[in-house]
Order: sequence, then structure tokens, then C-alpha cells
Amino acid sequence: MTATIEKIKPTDSSAERPSISVFFPAYNDGGTIASMAISAMLTCRKLTDDYEVIVINDGSKDYTPEILDELSRTYPEHVRIIHHKKNRGYGGALKSGFASATKDLVFYTDGDAQYDPHELELLLEKMTPEVDVVNGFKISRSDPLHRVIIGRVYHLTVKFLFGLKISDTDCDFRLIRRSCFEDIELTSNSGTIALELVKKLQDAGFTFVEVPVHHFHRAYGKSQFFNFPRLWRTAVNLITLWWHLEIKREHKKYQQQRIKERALSGK
Repeated sequence: MTATIEKIKPTDSSAERPSISVFFPAYNDGGTIASMAISAMLTCRKLTDDYEVIVINDGSKDYTPEILDELSRTYPEHVRIIHHKKNRGYGGALKSGFASATKDLVFYTDGDAQYDPHELELLLEKMTPEVDVVNGFKISRSDPLHRVIIGRVYHLTVKFLFGLKISDTDCDFRLIRRSCFEDIELTSNSGTIALELVKKLQDAGFTFVEVPVHHFHRAYGKSQFFNFPRLWRTAVNLITLWWHLEIKREHKKYQQQRIKERALSGK
């Protein structure tokens, strides 16, 4: 199956009121995570009567755990907190979030407030019955110049290596049908999980729509993915993922074709 990608502008069209799981991976995001969770709840109240907000505390060493526990006590009906005793990495946090979501639609973004949870409404407007994934793309990137350059090089590299069709792979502002995860399995524990997610959804034939969203300066904490000390590790993870998703898959397809040809020839 071949995924289709459509880039469109937000409109005022109405949408049904589905059930929504919102989750945030959080690592040392004590300065921003409370406002992100509350903004998500306020947004969801406008969109549906059936929602949940989940925060995955991925072994934070600041005051994030205390903030999250207080949120859970204050909003017990809609907020769930999952604490990882040890840091599992960004991929580990996302896998935990997807596994914990219980609603029909799953939205996630980072807990560092570089995206606005209110713009979930823009994504939901485009989640029509024909669409499986609504992917945000940054109107402009509000990061230091070196991170903008690294991010651009990364996107062009993975777009070429993996044959991706969306315009912004590393925009972690996505609304996905939970049923999609019945057909894909995520394995990455690092930041390359976003690439793995998009690639596997695309290869499974799910339909994407892209919507422009705002990207803001980081007000608290620091990046755990696009920074110089982690570049080598990111490169290794990227090559490993490429080997498994592209080379081994093509080799398996070749072997299956050879078996089929031999069976047809009677050998």
C-alpha cells in the first residue's frame, strides 16, 4: 500500500466530537509541563466530552514529578501520570504513551512548550473519515541557528534515505488514529522513533494530511536530541534504523520473491 500526503491550510469546517487521548513525554520539564497539561485540558473541553491527558515522566531529575503528582490530585478525572523510575529515552517515553492511550484518537507533543496544545483544534478539523494521521509542520523554526541547520540537514537526509513524503519529519505535533497501532510496532528508544513512526505509518498505507503549526523558543530545559554531544549517537541510531527498515526489508522481499519464483518453476 502507498500512503498519500496532502498539505492543506486550516479551515473552519466542523468535526465530530471523538474521544481523544493527549499525552506528553516529559524529561526535566518542570517549568512548562503544568501549563501544557492544563492547556490541553482546556482545548479538549472545547472539542469533546471524552478525553484524557497523560504525562509520561521519563525519569526526570528536577521537580517535574512533584508538579505532575499535584496535577493528578487536582484533576483526577482527566489527568493520568506515568512515572518511569529510570530514563528510557524519548522513544521509550513515546512507546509508553501510545501504549497507555485508551481513546479513539491519540495526540502527542513534547512537554517543553515549543508547540501550543491549543493548535490541536487545527489538527482535529482535518481528521476526516478518510484521514489516519494529521501531521503538523512548522511555519518557522524558533531555535538557535545551529539547531535549525542540524534539523534541516537531518530532515533532508532521512527524507532521502527512507523515501518520506511529509515535509517535516521532526515536528512532534501529531494526531493519529489509535487503530493504526494495530498494524505497526515501534522499537526505537531514541529520538529516531519519530522517523520510525512516520516511516511505518507511511509504508502501511495510512493517509496523511499536513497542517501548519507554530513553533516557539524553548523557555525551559534543553534539547535531548538535536545537540552536538548527541550527534554521533543520533547518527548511529539513524543508520541502524535505516538498516532494519530499508536494507533488511528489501533483502526479505528479494528472498520471498526468489522462493515464489522457484515454486512456480517447480524447482
